[in-house]
Amino acid sequence: MPEDKISHVIVLMLENRSFDHILGCLQQVKPSLDGIAPGGPTRTNEYSGKTYDQASGAGRYVEKDPMHEYPHVRVQLEKDSNGKDNSGFVKDYAQSYPGLSSIAWSEVIKFHDIDALPALHALAKNFLVCDRWFSSVPGPTWPNRLFAMTGTSLGRVSMPEGIMDLNFHWYDQPTLFDRLNEQGKSWRVYYGDTPLSLILVHQLEPENVVRHRLMTEFYEDAAGSAKDFPDFAWIEPAYLEPGANDDHPPHDVLEGEVLVAQVYNALRANSELWESSLLVVLFDEHGGFYDHVPPPATVAPDHHQEEYTFGNLGVRVPAILVSPWVENGVLHDEFDHTSLLKYLIDKWHLGSLGNRAAQAKTFSGKIRSQPRDDTPQTVPLPQAGMQAQVPPRKTLTSNQSAIIALSHALESMSHADPNVVAARSQHVLSGPQSQIDAAVDRVEAFLDYHKLQVER
Repeated sequence: MPEDKISHVIVLMLENRSFDHILGCLQQVKPSLDGIAPGGPTRTNEYSGKTYDQASGAGRYVEKDPMHEYPHVRVQLEKDSNGKDNSGFVKDYAQSYPGLSSIAWSEVIKFHDIDALPALHALAKNFLVCDRWFSSVPGPTWPNRLFAMTGTSLGRVSMPEGIMDLNFHWYDQPTLFDRLNEQGKSWRVYYGDTPLSLILVHQLEPENVVRHRLMTEFYEDAAGSAKDFPDFAWIEPAYLEPGANDDHPPHDVLEGEVLVAQVYNALRANSELWESSLLVVLFDEHGGFYDHVPPPATVAPDHHQEEYTFGNLGVRVPAILVSPWVENGVLHDEFDHTSLLKYLIDKWHLGSLGNRAAQAKTFSGKIRSQPRDDTPQTVPLPQAGMQAQVPPRKTLTSNQSAIIALSHALESMSHADPNVVAARSQHVLSGPQSQIDAAVDRVEAFLDYHKLQVER
């Protein structure tokens, strides 16, 4: 197969939403899409004698973060007494938060109405939706992001739960970024507040640290010459308040819509860059939200099975391929996050990233030989004032707690002034927002320190 004409691959990975929850409604306009058929049979979950329908009208934020750790995903994917798959989502949410109302419990099986997510739904209507893209692990954020960046989580399906339970593993496996370096391909990680790629040991090397840039620089780079834009760009949203736009519950999904629209519109406004780019918009895992498709079996990435055998994929997640080089349609091939690695390995002749990536299906066959000329100039941003008024943070999400743990580890590598470290340690005792503020300060100090070493 001749090499495609895409020179720049940009990945925007959001957080914790299932395919049905975000894109299921698109079956109304793309009938071949395996989502929620208009007028079709209603899918349900049952709990404590009550039936919960898969209904439209999902809220912009949920009161409590649905659980998505491996033991909880096992409950969510349980069969009911009639053998129906994926019947435990409401049960798991209700048992995790017994103090919530049945109306609140129903949120995990609801889906967003068409055009309620203006940016994602516009992209889905105009580009290639993958309706068989599964998360790589039936578990939380970190293992799935590790698979997307390296093809393995080294046997782990858990993640840190805060500074009192660091559970911080040494992820020293070869990474996609290493392989790009080996082939002389340029790359950058653009981030909102805390780049989770720093959980990878090799990313802590100074020459890799300097490739981490704030999102403000993404928009500057996207407005410049295409030849100066990196071959590969990994976009990490803001995970922390204020300004979180990662779509991780309970954050307002319309904040994520703003990010999606701004990224697309920036690329599309630069015709030279747009005509040589592929934007992959996807979610790391399902976040405890219902999806009706049972995850299929798969192969383990390597010999590591410390916490899981890795014989099954995780829950299906939204994935959209956005480019003038792809059709407007639906792709039904079975993918997971290692399919992205497989595409890049084949495209740029990169080295191996494990067994899962080696056998993964790729979407390379769907890259056109000629570009389209009918792609939208912009996608809409949410209207001013549409974002929900999310209550002030009282507790941290699981991912935020893990970020606090990551920042604590990074601080030990930034040669910070002991007096500053002591002051931060005291500050975090005053509550969740103080812990978030300290984490951002620690990460900035780490990045600044290592960038300074390289500049010297």
